[in-house]
Amino acid sequence: MGNERQARLGDRIRVILAERLEKGLRDPRLGFVTITDVRVTGDLQHASVFYTVYGTDEERLSSAQALASATGMLRSEVGKHLNIRLTPSLEFIPDALPDNAGHIADLLREARERDAAVAGLATGASYAGDADPYLKPREEGAAAPAPAASVSDDEA
Repeated sequence: MGNERQARLGDRIRVILAERLEKGLRDPRLGFVTITDVRVTGDLQHASVFYTVYGTDEERLSSAQALASATGMLRSEVGKHLNIRLTPSLEFIPDALPDNAGHIADLLREARERDAAVAGLATGASYAGDADPYLKPREEGAAAPAPAASVSDDEA
């Protein structure tokens, strides 16, 4: 039950912060910021806000500084819109999801290249021995062998 309340509060904080950032903060350092997730502690006293910034490393750094300086104002904005006794403190954390996604995309690209190389080697390949040494040749007109009857413990 507590986890559900944490999730609802986190979603509400994410929406409030996203709407506020969409309006703008009057800080020229703030870039194109997207709030990806908000996780609230069990006692509802602290909220970890995960965000991504579209742009270069310099823009990410300046946006992090802008969010750090605007934390108090954003917390008061969250407090105005939430009907809870205590407003949680906010901590802005850069989300590593885009970096991880880029690494996974590189790994998938490398796997596709290796698969293509193996498929290229396999096109002209032939078996070292017989095609299937375990396959018994069947004569035409011969009946298939009947399955062996099994005796259960009850019948014996």
